[in-house]
Amino acid sequence: MLTTGNQLKAARALVGMDQTRLAEAAGLNVNTIRNMEAAGAGPIAGRSVNVQAVQRALEEEGLVFLNGGEPGVKLRRKDQT
Repeated sequence: MLTTGNQLKAARALVGMDQTRLAEAAGLNVNTIRNMEAAGAGPIAGRSVNVQAVQRALEEEGLVFLNGGEPGVKLRRKDQT
């Protein structure tokens, strides 16, 4: 589950997406992505439907969100579907 601004930044970096491309993939304005990332280590504020859209867009790029006590991200292995 996508929870923090820093987790979102790390996720984008891992899949090589800039803010504009992610916004387009999620059907959002780029300012929404900027505001989410501005949360830094804190929780992302805003509409949960927007957070879910961003998470889905990143998962479609092969990202897996980790939240075992601390927010994290990893790429799904290519042999997983």
